[in-house]
Amino acid sequence: MEITDDKLLKIALVTSLIGIIGLLIFTPTIEVKKVKIEDIDRGMIDEEVCIDCVITDIASSASKSSYFLTINDGTGQMSLIIFEKQAAEIQTNSLDISDFKGKKVEVTGKITEYNSELELILSSGDSLKITN
Repeated sequence: MEITDDKLLKIALVTSLIGIIGLLIFTPTIEVKKVKIEDIDRGMIDEEVCIDCVITDIASSASKSSYFLTINDGTGQMSLIIFEKQAAEIQTNSLDISDFKGKKVEVTGKITEYNSELELILSSGDSLKITN
């Protein structure tokens, strides 16, 4: 049995369709990994994670467009960075970033490294939620 270009093309198309259908089915069930700050290491850079924590400090950039929050979950603390786009999304929901100080929150973001320190970049304005 000889594999011709036509047969190879059909096999590739069928395999691609199966893969795309699989992605559509399983993507909604993929959840962001919940972690504790003490478990975060450099091997997790560029991973999206979720942390239950308390916001202990809030500072803003000189232009007031970006915010630097300190989060603490009882196992450690780290910086949470909120850039202008995410800050605007939060403020369109009638919330002020300063309202989050001292509150228990669930935050979802991407782990990055800046000046040899690990930090969390907020994914979107909806990724910072006050919990009870």
